[in-house]
Amino acid sequence: MSRFRPIDRATDFLLPPSLPEWLPEAHLARYVVEVVEQLNLSAMERAYAGRGYDAYPPAMLLSLLIYGYATGTFSSRPIELATYDSLAFRYIACNLHPDHDTLAHFRRRFGAEFESAFVQVLQVARENPLSRFGTVSLDGTKIHANASKHSALSYGHAEKIEAQLKAEVAELLQQADAADRSGLPEGMNLPDELARRETRLAAIAAAKGKIEARAQERLAREQAAYEATLATRQATQAATGKKPRGKEPQLPQPGPRPEDQINLTDEESRIMPVSGGGFEPCYNAQALVDTDSLLVLAARITQAPNDKEQLQPMLAAVQASPDGLNTPDHLLADNGFCSEANVIACHEAGIEPLIALARDSHHPP
Repeated sequence: MSRFRPIDRATDFLLPPSLPEWLPEAHLARYVVEVVEQLNLSAMERAYAGRGYDAYPPAMLLSLLIYGYATGTFSSRPIELATYDSLAFRYIACNLHPDHDTLAHFRRRFGAEFESAFVQVLQVARENPLSRFGTVSLDGTKIHANASKHSALSYGHAEKIEAQLKAEVAELLQQADAADRSGLPEGMNLPDELARRETRLAAIAAAKGKIEARAQERLAREQAAYEATLATRQATQAATGKKPRGKEPQLPQPGPRPEDQINLTDEESRIMPVSGGGFEPCYNAQALVDTDSLLVLAARITQAPNDKEQLQPMLAAVQASPDGLNTPDHLLADNGFCSEANVIACHEAGIEPLIALARDSHHPP
């Protein structure tokens, strides 16, 4: 007959359980707590007025959020639940349970301090020394916006809807004039119908205004690029006496294009190509990571879908790091970052670029 170990969930512990004894010595939660407790969080602590209930220590809340992000738990509600269900979260929270509103408010309130803590973590890692930041890897990923691509509205389509709604408003006003003489059709409420269309017209006008503002910004960028290219070609022609090869740069056209879009749910997102094909409302997230420790040295979110434009801003972020964080020796990047300007930028920063020149098949024969 099989024998089984006894299972008893009813007997109380004779002594209070020790959370640290239940976590392995090398557990990530221990490391997060140790690092955060070494940070200078005095700016956060001074922000509390000292009125009402005692607040949760900023170091504990910051540790909860960092550990949550590191383990794929990003939302405040799941982090709150994890302080009950997860031993690691219980260890970080010291058996307390900050609610999701507290966590969300803390994250919003101390956005700038989060960036400072981010740099301090790198300094702690550098002093340990956890990493020398010799070789770093740069890559980007498209993060889907919390919006559907079906919520996108193009400038051309907005003009069609606007014309249709104006025609409907004119027709309703004619019916209102006729109603004074013969009465309205049964069930029709003219004020409600007019208000509904006026509301839609106002929303479309606001969307068109934002698309037009974006078009104006694009025109300024394209005009600057056009003038720079034109000046380069004229200088080349003056030096060589020959007309430069290639097509003449095209003068930028003002105004929005019919295909220019805005997402009505998340207007800051942009339509971007995604892996697997197709286009979705997204953001382009970039991360520069130390290849040995996997620590993130720099990170940014951009609305530009092209990775080639992101290498130089990431280099600038690394160079803006405090003294003591050495500049990496080598930078690894895929073909999406390959351009002459990026190679020159790396050399000027004293970093050797190791950038793929072309794409290789994932499954070669």
